Amino acid sequence: MNTAFILMAQYGAKAIIPIEDVCRDYFAPLTLPVLLRKISTGDIAVPLVRMEASQKTAKGVHLVDLATFIDERREAARKECEQLTGLRR
Repeated sequence: MNTAFILMAQYGAKAIIPIEDVCRDYFAPLTLPVLLRKISTGDIAVPLVRMEASQKTAKGVHLVDLATFIDERREAARKECEQLTGLRR
């Protein structure tokens, strides 16, 4: 299964997904300000795209970057499950 294709279907083939949508769909119950702070401090490793240099500009996450983040989190969860249960999938 290709995560990027699923995200394209979910977000109507947008290259840049608005950060508000990413927050709501993948980082609940974090609020938008908390998510932005965690991204800026490196606690959440998702590159934030700003459409211009201004702080008030639209912000988003590139679809491929979000897909990569999701896939990395899935792999980490799979490894943790294997360590806890001893089962390989």
